Amino acid sequence: MRLKALPPAPLLTAILLMLVPLLAVLALAVQAGALHGGLAAVAAASALAGAVTVLRVYRRDADAVTDYAARLAEADEPLAPGGTPPALRALAATIGRLHRVGLRRAESVRLQLDADEAVIDALPAPLLLMDAERQVVRANATARELFGDKVVDRDLASSLRTPAVLEAVDSVLRGGASRIIEFTLPVPVERSFEAQVKPFQRLVPEPDPSLLDGESDEDEPAPRPPAVARMAILTLHDVTTARRSEQMRADFIANASHELRTPLSSLLGFIETLRGPARDDPEAQDRFLSIMHDQASRMTRLVNDLLSLSRIELDEHMPPGGRVDVVEELENVIAALELKAAQRRIRLRLEAPEDLPRVIGDEDQLTQVFQNLVSNAIKYTREDTDVTVTVALADGTAVGFAGLPAPGGPVAKERRMVRGGTAMVSVSVRDRGDGIARTHLPRLTERFYRVDAARSRAMGGTGLGLAIVKHILNRHRGRLTIESEVGVGSAFTVYLPAVGEVMSPSSSRGEGEARRDPRNGLAVFPPHPNPLPGGERGAGGV
Repeated sequence: MRLKALPPAPLLTAILLMLVPLLAVLALAVQAGALHGGLAAVAAASALAGAVTVLRVYRRDADAVTDYAARLAEADEPLAPGGTPPALRALAATIGRLHRVGLRRAESVRLQLDADEAVIDALPAPLLLMDAERQVVRANATARELFGDKVVDRDLASSLRTPAVLEAVDSVLRGGASRIIEFTLPVPVERSFEAQVKPFQRLVPEPDPSLLDGESDEDEPAPRPPAVARMAILTLHDVTTARRSEQMRADFIANASHELRTPLSSLLGFIETLRGPARDDPEAQDRFLSIMHDQASRMTRLVNDLLSLSRIELDEHMPPGGRVDVVEELENVIAALELKAAQRRIRLRLEAPEDLPRVIGDEDQLTQVFQNLVSNAIKYTREDTDVTVTVALADGTAVGFAGLPAPGGPVAKERRMVRGGTAMVSVSVRDRGDGIARTHLPRLTERFYRVDAARSRAMGGTGLGLAIVKHILNRHRGRLTIESEVGVGSAFTVYLPAVGEVMSPSSSRGEGEARRDPRNGLAVFPPHPNPLPGGERGAGGV
Protein backbone atom coordinates (compact mmCIF):
# COMPACT_ATOMS: atom_id res chain seq x y z
CA MET A 1 0.00 0.00 0.00
CA ARG A 2 1.56 3.27 -1.16
CA LEU A 3 1.92 6.08 1.38
CA LYS A 4 -0.45 9.05 0.68
CA ALA A 5 1.15 12.47 0.48
CA LEU A 6 -0.68 14.50 3.20
CA PRO A 7 -0.35 18.30 3.44
CA PRO A 8 2.25 19.29 5.99
CA ALA A 9 1.19 21.10 9.16
CA PRO A 10 3.01 24.38 8.35
CA LEU A 11 1.09 24.69 5.05
CA LEU A 12 -2.25 24.06 6.78
CA THR A 13 -1.34 26.59 9.49
CA ALA A 14 -0.45 29.25 6.90
CA ILE A 15 -3.75 28.76 5.05
CA LEU A 16 -5.69 29.00 8.29
CA LEU A 17 -3.81 32.17 9.28
CA MET A 18 -4.88 33.70 5.97
CA LEU A 19 -8.50 32.49 5.94
CA VAL A 20 -9.48 33.13 9.56
CA PRO A 21 -8.64 36.88 9.65
CA LEU A 22 -10.19 37.37 6.18
CA LEU A 23 -13.43 35.68 7.18
CA ALA A 24 -13.51 37.66 10.44
CA VAL A 25 -13.06 40.97 8.62
CA LEU A 26 -15.81 40.07 6.13
CA ALA A 27 -18.15 39.14 8.96
CA LEU A 28 -17.50 42.45 10.79
CA ALA A 29 -17.97 44.45 7.56
CA VAL A 30 -21.33 42.77 6.86
CA GLN A 31 -22.40 43.35 10.48
CA ALA A 32 -21.46 47.05 10.33
CA GLY A 33 -23.37 47.44 7.03
CA ALA A 34 -20.23 48.47 5.20
CA LEU A 35 -20.39 45.46 2.87
CA HIS A 36 -23.30 43.73 1.25
CA GLY A 37 -23.80 40.17 2.46
CA GLY A 38 -23.73 38.69 -1.05
CA LEU A 39 -20.43 40.26 -1.84
CA ALA A 40 -19.00 39.03 1.47
CA ALA A 41 -20.17 35.48 0.70
CA VAL A 42 -18.57 35.65 -2.74
CA ALA A 43 -15.31 36.91 -1.23
CA ALA A 44 -15.35 34.17 1.41
CA ALA A 45 -16.06 31.48 -1.19
CA SER A 46 -13.24 32.82 -3.39
CA ALA A 47 -10.82 32.68 -0.47
CA LEU A 48 -11.84 29.13 0.37
CA ALA A 49 -11.53 28.10 -3.31
CA GLY A 50 -8.03 29.55 -3.42
CA ALA A 51 -7.02 27.60 -0.32
CA VAL A 52 -8.42 24.37 -1.77
CA THR A 53 -6.62 25.02 -5.05
CA VAL A 54 -3.33 25.45 -3.21
CA LEU A 55 -3.87 22.19 -1.34
CA ARG A 56 -4.82 20.34 -4.54
CA VAL A 57 -1.75 21.65 -6.38
CA TYR A 58 0.43 20.53 -3.47
CA ARG A 59 -1.30 17.15 -3.40
CA ARG A 60 -0.79 16.71 -7.16
CA ASP A 61 2.86 17.66 -7.05
CA ALA A 62 3.49 15.53 -3.98
CA ASP A 63 1.74 12.54 -5.57
CA ALA A 64 3.83 12.94 -8.73
CA VAL A 65 7.08 12.93 -6.75
CA THR A 66 5.86 10.04 -4.58
CA ASP A 67 4.91 8.02 -7.65
CA TYR A 68 8.29 8.69 -9.23
CA ALA A 69 10.09 7.64 -6.03
CA ALA A 70 7.94 4.50 -5.81
CA ARG A 71 8.73 3.57 -9.40
CA LEU A 72 12.42 4.08 -8.68
CA ALA A 73 12.19 1.78 -5.66
CA GLU A 74 10.76 -1.00 -7.85
CA ALA A 75 13.06 -0.43 -10.84
CA ASP A 76 16.55 -1.88 -11.39
CA GLU A 77 17.65 0.91 -13.71
CA PRO A 78 17.37 4.72 -13.79
CA LEU A 79 13.98 6.19 -14.84
CA ALA A 80 13.16 9.61 -16.26
CA PRO A 81 10.88 11.70 -13.98
CA GLY A 82 7.96 11.85 -16.42
CA GLY A 83 5.03 14.13 -15.50
CA THR A 84 6.88 15.98 -12.75
CA PRO A 85 5.79 19.64 -12.31
CA PRO A 86 8.43 22.24 -13.17
CA ALA A 87 8.58 23.44 -9.58
CA LEU A 88 9.63 19.99 -8.39
CA ARG A 89 11.91 18.91 -11.23
CA ALA A 90 15.01 19.78 -9.25
CA LEU A 91 13.78 17.58 -6.41
CA ALA A 92 12.97 14.72 -8.82
CA ALA A 93 16.39 15.06 -10.45
CA THR A 94 18.04 14.85 -7.04
CA ILE A 95 16.03 11.74 -6.18
CA GLY A 96 16.99 10.18 -9.53
CA ARG A 97 20.64 10.97 -8.93
CA LEU A 98 20.47 9.33 -5.49
CA HIS A 99 18.85 6.30 -7.12
CA ARG A 100 21.64 6.02 -9.69
CA VAL A 101 24.25 6.26 -6.96
CA GLY A 102 22.42 3.54 -5.06
CA LEU A 103 22.31 1.33 -8.16
CA ARG A 104 26.04 1.75 -8.73
CA ARG A 105 26.78 0.88 -5.14
CA ALA A 106 24.46 -2.12 -5.26
CA GLU A 107 26.13 -3.30 -8.50
CA SER A 108 29.54 -2.89 -6.89
CA VAL A 109 28.41 -4.92 -3.88
CA ARG A 110 26.92 -7.58 -6.17
CA LEU A 111 30.16 -7.86 -8.17
CA GLN A 112 32.13 -8.13 -4.94
CA LEU A 113 29.80 -10.87 -3.70
CA ASP A 114 30.11 -12.71 -7.01
CA ALA A 115 33.90 -12.47 -6.77
CA ASP A 116 33.78 -13.79 -3.20
CA GLU A 117 31.54 -16.65 -4.34
CA ALA A 118 33.95 -17.49 -7.17
CA VAL A 119 36.94 -17.43 -4.82
CA ILE A 120 35.23 -19.69 -2.30
CA ASP A 121 34.10 -22.10 -5.04
CA ALA A 122 37.64 -22.15 -6.46
CA LEU A 123 39.13 -23.28 -3.16
CA PRO A 124 40.59 -26.78 -3.58
CA ALA A 125 39.58 -27.74 -0.04
CA PRO A 126 35.92 -28.48 0.83
CA LEU A 127 34.39 -25.69 2.94
CA LEU A 128 31.08 -25.81 4.82
CA LEU A 129 29.34 -23.05 6.81
CA MET A 130 26.91 -24.16 9.54
CA ASP A 131 24.41 -22.08 11.52
CA ALA A 132 23.65 -22.40 15.22
CA GLU A 133 21.39 -25.40 14.52
CA ARG A 134 24.20 -27.18 12.64
CA GLN A 135 22.37 -26.69 9.37
CA VAL A 136 24.67 -26.27 6.37
CA VAL A 137 23.94 -22.85 4.91
CA ARG A 138 26.88 -22.65 2.54
CA ALA A 139 29.09 -25.16 0.69
CA ASN A 140 31.69 -24.50 -1.98
CA ALA A 141 31.97 -26.49 -5.20
CA THR A 142 34.54 -28.94 -3.81
CA ALA A 143 32.32 -29.70 -0.83
CA ARG A 144 29.31 -30.28 -3.10
CA GLU A 145 31.38 -32.68 -5.20
CA LEU A 146 32.38 -34.58 -2.07
CA PHE A 147 29.01 -34.71 -0.28
CA GLY A 148 26.54 -34.04 -3.11
CA ASP A 149 24.47 -31.00 -4.08
CA LYS A 150 21.87 -31.73 -1.36
CA VAL A 151 24.31 -30.97 1.45
CA VAL A 152 23.01 -27.37 1.72
CA ASP A 153 19.98 -26.65 3.98
CA ARG A 154 20.41 -29.97 5.76
CA ASP A 155 21.94 -31.04 9.03
CA LEU A 156 25.66 -31.79 8.75
CA ALA A 157 25.05 -35.26 10.22
CA SER A 158 23.05 -36.26 7.12
CA SER A 159 26.17 -35.87 4.95
CA LEU A 160 29.09 -36.46 7.32
CA ARG A 161 28.50 -39.24 9.82
CA THR A 162 31.73 -38.93 11.79
CA PRO A 163 31.04 -38.54 15.54
CA ALA A 164 34.34 -36.79 16.26
CA VAL A 165 33.71 -34.10 13.64
CA LEU A 166 30.07 -33.59 14.68
CA GLU A 167 31.11 -33.27 18.33
CA ALA A 168 33.78 -30.70 17.38
CA VAL A 169 31.23 -28.65 15.39
CA ASP A 170 28.75 -28.72 18.29
CA SER A 171 31.49 -27.65 20.71
CA VAL A 172 32.44 -24.67 18.54
CA LEU A 173 28.79 -23.65 18.08
CA ARG A 174 28.38 -23.67 21.89
CA GLY A 175 31.22 -21.16 22.15
CA GLY A 176 34.26 -23.43 22.27
CA ALA A 177 37.63 -22.80 20.69
CA SER A 178 38.75 -23.98 17.25
CA ARG A 179 39.24 -27.71 16.83
CA ILE A 180 41.32 -29.88 14.47
CA ILE A 181 40.16 -33.45 13.88
CA GLU A 182 41.62 -36.12 11.59
CA PHE A 183 39.26 -38.76 10.23
CA THR A 184 38.87 -41.21 7.37
CA LEU A 185 36.09 -41.59 4.80
CA PRO A 186 36.02 -45.27 3.79
CA VAL A 187 33.84 -44.91 0.66
CA PRO A 188 33.96 -44.74 -2.31
CA VAL A 189 37.75 -44.80 -1.90
CA GLU A 190 39.41 -44.61 1.49
CA ARG A 191 40.62 -41.05 2.03
CA SER A 192 42.09 -39.29 5.07
CA PHE A 193 41.03 -35.73 5.95
CA GLU A 194 42.10 -33.13 8.45
CA ALA A 195 39.03 -31.17 9.58
CA GLN A 196 39.44 -27.65 10.95
CA VAL A 197 36.41 -26.24 12.78
CA LYS A 198 36.52 -22.53 13.54
CA PRO A 199 33.92 -20.21 15.12
CA PHE A 200 32.39 -17.55 12.95
CA GLN A 201 30.05 -14.68 13.78
CA ARG A 202 28.15 -12.40 11.48
CA LEU A 203 25.59 -9.62 11.94
CA VAL A 204 22.06 -10.44 10.83
CA PRO A 205 19.81 -7.35 10.27
CA GLU A 206 16.33 -7.33 11.67
CA PRO A 207 13.58 -7.29 9.02
CA ASP A 208 12.19 -3.85 8.15
CA PRO A 209 8.38 -3.85 8.57
CA SER A 210 8.04 -1.06 6.02
CA LEU A 211 9.47 -3.35 3.32
CA LEU A 212 7.14 -6.28 3.97
CA ASP A 213 4.37 -6.51 1.34
CA GLY A 214 4.67 -2.78 0.66
CA GLU A 215 2.99 -1.89 3.96
CA SER A 216 3.97 1.06 6.04
CA ASP A 217 3.18 2.42 9.43
CA GLU A 218 3.35 6.08 10.39
CA ASP A 219 4.39 5.12 13.91
CA GLU A 220 7.35 2.94 12.92
CA PRO A 221 9.52 1.88 15.83
CA ALA A 222 13.17 2.84 15.89
CA PRO A 223 15.35 0.35 13.98
CA ARG A 224 16.88 -2.27 16.23
CA PRO A 225 20.60 -3.09 16.03
CA PRO A 226 21.61 -6.17 13.98
CA ALA A 227 21.64 -9.47 15.82
CA VAL A 228 24.84 -11.53 16.17
CA ALA A 229 24.50 -15.04 14.67
CA ARG A 230 26.90 -17.71 15.93
CA MET A 231 28.14 -20.02 13.16
CA ALA A 232 30.94 -22.50 12.44
CA ILE A 233 33.24 -22.98 9.45
CA LEU A 234 34.33 -26.54 8.63
CA THR A 235 37.30 -26.90 6.28
CA LEU A 236 38.52 -30.29 5.11
CA HIS A 237 42.08 -30.89 3.91
CA ASP A 238 42.84 -34.11 2.03
CA VAL A 239 45.93 -35.61 3.69
CA THR A 240 45.64 -39.03 2.06
CA THR A 241 48.79 -38.61 -0.02
CA ALA A 242 50.79 -37.31 2.94
CA ARG A 243 49.69 -40.16 5.21
CA ARG A 244 50.37 -42.77 2.55
CA SER A 245 53.76 -41.22 1.85
CA GLU A 246 54.61 -41.30 5.54
CA GLN A 247 53.55 -44.93 5.76
CA MET A 248 55.45 -45.84 2.61
CA ARG A 249 58.53 -44.02 3.88
CA ALA A 250 58.35 -45.82 7.21
CA ASP A 251 57.81 -49.18 5.51
CA PHE A 252 60.59 -48.46 3.04
CA ILE A 253 63.09 -47.58 5.77
CA ALA A 254 62.08 -50.63 7.82
CA ASN A 255 62.30 -52.96 4.83
CA ALA A 256 65.55 -51.51 3.51
CA SER A 257 67.10 -51.69 6.98
CA HIS A 258 65.96 -55.28 7.33
CA GLU A 259 67.29 -56.24 3.91
CA LEU A 260 70.69 -54.68 4.61
CA ARG A 261 70.96 -55.89 8.20
CA THR A 262 71.03 -59.58 7.27
CA PRO A 263 74.02 -59.47 4.87
CA LEU A 264 75.84 -57.00 7.12
CA SER A 265 75.41 -59.29 10.11
CA SER A 266 76.69 -62.21 8.03
CA LEU A 267 79.72 -60.24 6.88
CA LEU A 268 80.57 -59.15 10.43
CA GLY A 269 80.23 -62.72 11.69
CA PHE A 270 82.44 -64.16 8.97
CA ILE A 271 85.04 -61.42 9.45
CA GLU A 272 85.23 -62.22 13.17
CA THR A 273 85.52 -65.91 12.35
CA LEU A 274 88.29 -65.28 9.82
CA ARG A 275 90.15 -63.13 12.32
CA GLY A 276 89.73 -65.72 15.07
CA PRO A 277 89.16 -69.49 14.83
CA ALA A 278 89.60 -69.68 11.03
CA ARG A 279 92.75 -67.58 10.93
CA ASP A 280 94.89 -70.57 9.91
CA ASP A 281 92.23 -72.67 8.12
CA PRO A 282 92.55 -72.13 4.32
CA GLU A 283 89.56 -74.35 3.55
CA ALA A 284 87.28 -72.44 5.89
CA GLN A 285 88.62 -69.15 4.57
CA ASP A 286 87.73 -70.07 1.00
CA ARG A 287 84.24 -71.13 2.02
CA PHE A 288 83.61 -68.03 4.14
CA LEU A 289 85.04 -65.66 1.52
CA SER A 290 82.72 -67.16 -1.08
CA ILE A 291 79.72 -66.56 1.19
CA MET A 292 80.94 -63.04 1.98
CA HIS A 293 81.22 -62.34 -1.74
CA ASP A 294 77.62 -63.47 -2.25
CA GLN A 295 76.38 -61.28 0.62
CA ALA A 296 78.34 -58.26 -0.63
CA SER A 297 76.98 -58.84 -4.13
CA ARG A 298 73.47 -58.98 -2.68
CA MET A 299 73.98 -55.62 -0.94
CA THR A 300 75.39 -54.16 -4.15
CA ARG A 301 72.32 -55.33 -6.11
CA LEU A 302 70.04 -53.91 -3.44
CA VAL A 303 71.76 -50.51 -3.44
CA ASN A 304 71.79 -50.42 -7.24
CA ASP A 305 68.08 -51.23 -7.38
CA LEU A 306 67.32 -48.55 -4.79
CA LEU A 307 69.29 -45.97 -6.76
CA SER A 308 67.59 -47.07 -9.99
CA LEU A 309 64.16 -46.81 -8.37
CA SER A 310 64.96 -43.32 -7.07
CA ARG A 311 66.04 -42.13 -10.53
CA ILE A 312 62.91 -43.60 -12.11
CA GLU A 313 60.62 -41.94 -9.56
CA LEU A 314 62.38 -38.62 -10.14
CA ASP A 315 61.40 -38.62 -13.84
CA GLU A 316 58.10 -40.48 -13.47
CA HIS A 317 56.01 -37.36 -14.22
CA MET A 318 57.84 -36.70 -17.52
CA PRO A 319 56.57 -38.96 -20.36
CA PRO A 320 59.28 -40.21 -22.73
CA GLY A 321 59.37 -39.06 -26.33
CA GLY A 322 61.48 -41.74 -28.01
CA ARG A 323 60.47 -44.50 -30.43
CA VAL A 324 61.47 -48.07 -29.52
CA ASP A 325 61.38 -51.29 -31.52
CA VAL A 326 60.09 -53.75 -28.93
CA VAL A 327 61.04 -56.90 -30.85
CA GLU A 328 64.61 -55.73 -31.31
CA GLU A 329 64.98 -54.93 -27.60
CA LEU A 330 63.51 -58.30 -26.64
CA GLU A 331 65.94 -60.10 -28.91
CA ASN A 332 68.84 -58.33 -27.18
CA VAL A 333 67.47 -59.17 -23.72
CA ILE A 334 66.95 -62.84 -24.60
CA ALA A 335 70.45 -63.06 -26.06
CA ALA A 336 71.90 -61.62 -22.83
CA LEU A 337 69.96 -64.04 -20.61
CA GLU A 338 70.36 -67.23 -22.66
CA LEU A 339 73.41 -68.34 -20.68
CA LYS A 340 71.57 -67.87 -17.39
CA ALA A 341 68.60 -69.84 -18.72
CA ALA A 342 70.84 -72.61 -20.06
CA GLN A 343 72.20 -73.23 -16.56
CA ARG A 344 68.73 -74.45 -15.59
CA ARG A 345 68.01 -76.05 -18.98
CA ILE A 346 65.34 -73.47 -19.77
CA ARG A 347 64.49 -72.52 -23.34
CA LEU A 348 63.64 -68.91 -24.17
CA ARG A 349 61.11 -68.49 -26.99
CA LEU A 350 60.11 -65.25 -28.70
CA GLU A 351 56.86 -65.11 -30.67
CA ALA A 352 56.16 -61.86 -32.55
CA PRO A 353 54.26 -60.99 -35.75
CA GLU A 354 55.78 -59.03 -38.58
CA ASP A 355 55.56 -55.27 -39.02
CA LEU A 356 54.72 -54.40 -35.44
CA PRO A 357 54.63 -50.63 -34.83
CA ARG A 358 57.16 -49.00 -32.58
CA VAL A 359 56.16 -47.88 -29.10
CA ILE A 360 56.60 -44.53 -27.38
CA GLY A 361 59.22 -44.97 -24.71
CA ASP A 362 62.72 -44.80 -23.31
CA GLU A 363 64.91 -47.55 -24.74
CA ASP A 364 67.05 -48.11 -21.64
CA GLN A 365 64.09 -48.22 -19.26
CA LEU A 366 62.06 -50.58 -21.45
CA THR A 367 65.09 -52.85 -21.70
CA GLN A 368 65.17 -52.85 -17.90
CA VAL A 369 61.46 -53.80 -17.79
CA PHE A 370 61.92 -56.72 -20.20
CA GLN A 371 65.10 -57.86 -18.46
CA ASN A 372 63.40 -57.89 -15.04
CA LEU A 373 60.39 -59.86 -16.30
CA VAL A 374 62.37 -62.43 -18.27
CA SER A 375 64.92 -62.81 -15.46
CA ASN A 376 62.10 -63.42 -12.95
CA ALA A 377 60.56 -66.00 -15.25
CA ILE A 378 63.90 -67.83 -15.50
CA LYS A 379 64.25 -67.83 -11.70
CA TYR A 380 60.80 -69.18 -10.90
CA THR A 381 59.96 -71.51 -13.80
CA ARG A 382 60.65 -75.23 -13.51
CA GLU A 383 63.77 -76.72 -15.01
CA ASP A 384 63.50 -78.23 -18.51
CA THR A 385 60.57 -75.93 -19.40
CA ASP A 386 60.03 -72.97 -21.72
CA VAL A 387 59.77 -69.27 -20.98
CA THR A 388 57.65 -67.81 -23.78
CA VAL A 389 57.73 -64.13 -24.68
CA THR A 390 54.75 -63.21 -26.87
CA VAL A 391 54.44 -59.85 -28.62
CA ALA A 392 51.19 -58.67 -30.21
CA LEU A 393 49.08 -55.62 -30.93
CA ALA A 394 46.22 -55.18 -28.47
CA ASP A 395 43.31 -52.80 -27.93
CA GLY A 396 44.19 -50.34 -25.18
CA THR A 397 40.59 -49.95 -24.02
CA ALA A 398 40.69 -53.52 -22.73
CA VAL A 399 43.16 -52.41 -20.03
CA GLY A 400 41.67 -48.97 -19.43
CA PHE A 401 43.96 -46.97 -21.73
CA ALA A 402 42.20 -43.99 -23.32
CA GLY A 403 45.09 -42.76 -25.43
CA LEU A 404 47.89 -40.24 -25.11
CA PRO A 405 47.25 -36.51 -25.73
CA ALA A 406 47.43 -35.85 -29.46
CA PRO A 407 49.85 -33.20 -30.71
CA GLY A 408 47.05 -31.57 -32.68
CA GLY A 409 44.87 -30.94 -29.62
CA PRO A 410 41.39 -32.24 -28.85
CA VAL A 411 40.26 -32.40 -32.48
CA ALA A 412 43.23 -34.50 -33.53
CA LYS A 413 42.70 -36.78 -30.56
CA GLU A 414 39.05 -37.19 -31.47
CA ARG A 415 40.02 -38.19 -34.99
CA ARG A 416 42.44 -40.77 -33.62
CA MET A 417 39.79 -42.31 -31.40
CA VAL A 418 36.80 -42.11 -33.73
CA ARG A 419 36.90 -45.64 -35.11
CA GLY A 420 38.17 -47.65 -32.15
CA GLY A 421 40.48 -47.85 -29.18
CA THR A 422 44.10 -46.71 -29.19
CA ALA A 423 46.44 -49.58 -30.01
CA MET A 424 49.05 -50.84 -27.57
CA VAL A 425 51.88 -53.31 -28.07
CA SER A 426 51.61 -56.11 -25.52
CA VAL A 427 54.60 -58.11 -24.31
CA SER A 428 53.70 -61.21 -22.33
CA VAL A 429 56.30 -63.22 -20.42
CA ARG A 430 54.89 -66.62 -19.49
CA ASP A 431 56.60 -69.21 -17.33
CA ARG A 432 55.75 -72.76 -16.22
CA GLY A 433 56.54 -72.38 -12.55
CA ASP A 434 54.61 -73.08 -9.36
CA GLY A 435 52.28 -70.12 -9.90
CA ILE A 436 51.18 -67.45 -7.46
CA ALA A 437 48.15 -67.59 -5.19
CA ARG A 438 45.48 -65.05 -6.05
CA THR A 439 45.78 -63.28 -2.68
CA HIS A 440 49.35 -62.20 -3.50
CA LEU A 441 48.66 -60.72 -6.94
CA PRO A 442 47.58 -57.18 -5.94
CA ARG A 443 50.75 -56.70 -3.84
CA LEU A 444 53.38 -58.06 -6.19
CA THR A 445 54.50 -54.60 -7.30
CA GLU A 446 55.07 -53.33 -3.75
CA ARG A 447 58.63 -52.71 -2.70
CA PHE A 448 60.30 -55.66 -0.96
CA TYR A 449 57.12 -57.74 -1.20
CA ARG A 450 57.90 -61.40 -1.78
CA VAL A 451 55.60 -64.40 -2.04
CA ASP A 452 58.37 -66.67 -0.74
CA ALA A 453 60.96 -64.46 0.97
CA ALA A 454 63.48 -67.22 1.67
CA ARG A 455 63.40 -68.53 -1.88
CA SER A 456 63.66 -65.03 -3.33
CA ARG A 457 66.72 -64.17 -1.24
CA ALA A 458 68.32 -67.50 -2.05
CA MET A 459 67.96 -66.68 -5.74
CA GLY A 460 69.52 -63.25 -5.30
CA GLY A 461 66.32 -61.23 -5.59
CA THR A 462 66.01 -57.81 -3.95
CA GLY A 463 62.22 -57.54 -3.94
CA LEU A 464 62.36 -54.36 -6.05
CA GLY A 465 62.17 -55.72 -9.60
CA LEU A 466 58.41 -55.45 -10.08
CA ALA A 467 58.32 -52.12 -8.24
CA ILE A 468 60.80 -50.80 -10.80
CA VAL A 469 58.63 -52.23 -13.60
CA LYS A 470 55.56 -50.48 -12.15
CA HIS A 471 57.19 -47.05 -11.95
CA ILE A 472 58.69 -47.32 -15.43
CA LEU A 473 55.28 -48.21 -16.85
CA ASN A 474 53.73 -45.31 -14.95
CA ARG A 475 56.13 -42.99 -16.72
CA HIS A 476 55.32 -44.61 -20.10
CA ARG A 477 51.55 -44.46 -19.39
CA GLY A 478 51.55 -48.22 -19.83
CA ARG A 479 49.78 -51.06 -18.06
CA LEU A 480 50.75 -54.31 -16.35
CA THR A 481 48.45 -57.29 -15.89
CA ILE A 482 49.27 -60.47 -14.02
CA GLU A 483 47.68 -63.86 -14.61
CA SER A 484 48.58 -66.88 -12.56
CA GLU A 485 47.38 -70.31 -11.50
CA VAL A 486 48.99 -72.32 -8.76
CA GLY A 487 50.74 -75.33 -10.23
CA VAL A 488 50.43 -74.10 -13.83
CA GLY A 489 52.43 -70.92 -14.16
CA SER A 490 52.25 -67.16 -14.44
CA ALA A 491 52.04 -64.59 -17.22
CA PHE A 492 53.16 -60.97 -16.79
CA THR A 493 51.85 -58.81 -19.64
CA VAL A 494 53.12 -55.31 -20.32
CA TYR A 495 51.07 -52.92 -22.51
CA LEU A 496 52.83 -49.95 -24.12
CA PRO A 497 51.24 -47.22 -26.31
CA ALA A 498 51.96 -47.80 -29.98
CA VAL A 499 52.99 -45.00 -32.31
CA GLY A 500 50.05 -43.69 -34.36
CA GLU A 501 47.95 -46.88 -34.34
CA VAL A 502 44.19 -47.20 -33.85
CA MET A 503 42.34 -50.47 -33.29
CA SER A 504 39.33 -50.94 -35.56
CA PRO A 505 36.13 -52.27 -33.94
CA SER A 506 35.65 -54.51 -36.98
CA SER A 507 38.82 -56.51 -36.34
CA SER A 508 38.06 -60.21 -36.33
CA ARG A 509 39.04 -62.39 -33.41
CA GLY A 510 41.32 -65.35 -33.83
CA GLU A 511 43.18 -64.10 -36.88
CA GLY A 512 46.92 -64.13 -36.55
CA GLU A 513 47.92 -61.81 -39.39
CA ALA A 514 47.59 -58.08 -39.73
CA ARG A 515 45.36 -56.67 -42.45
CA ARG A 516 44.50 -53.24 -43.86
CA ASP A 517 41.15 -51.53 -43.71
CA PRO A 518 40.68 -49.99 -47.19
CA ARG A 519 38.25 -47.38 -45.88
CA ASN A 520 40.59 -45.62 -43.49
CA GLY A 521 44.03 -47.18 -44.10
CA LEU A 522 44.40 -48.24 -40.47
CA ALA A 523 46.18 -51.40 -39.37
CA VAL A 524 43.78 -53.92 -37.84
CA PHE A 525 45.09 -56.59 -35.49
CA PRO A 526 43.34 -59.19 -33.34
CA PRO A 527 43.33 -58.95 -29.56
CA HIS A 528 46.34 -60.20 -27.65
CA PRO A 529 46.39 -64.05 -27.76
CA ASN A 530 47.65 -64.86 -24.27
CA PRO A 531 45.39 -67.30 -22.39
CA LEU A 532 46.86 -69.64 -19.82
CA PRO A 533 45.66 -73.23 -20.10
CA GLY A 534 42.92 -73.39 -17.50
CA GLY A 535 44.44 -70.23 -16.10
CA GLU A 536 43.06 -68.09 -13.33
CA ARG A 537 42.89 -64.49 -14.45
CA GLY A 538 44.77 -62.36 -12.02
CA ALA A 539 44.36 -58.77 -10.98
CA GLY A 540 47.02 -56.16 -10.54
CA GLY A 541 46.89 -53.66 -13.39
CA VAL A 542 49.42 -50.85 -13.08
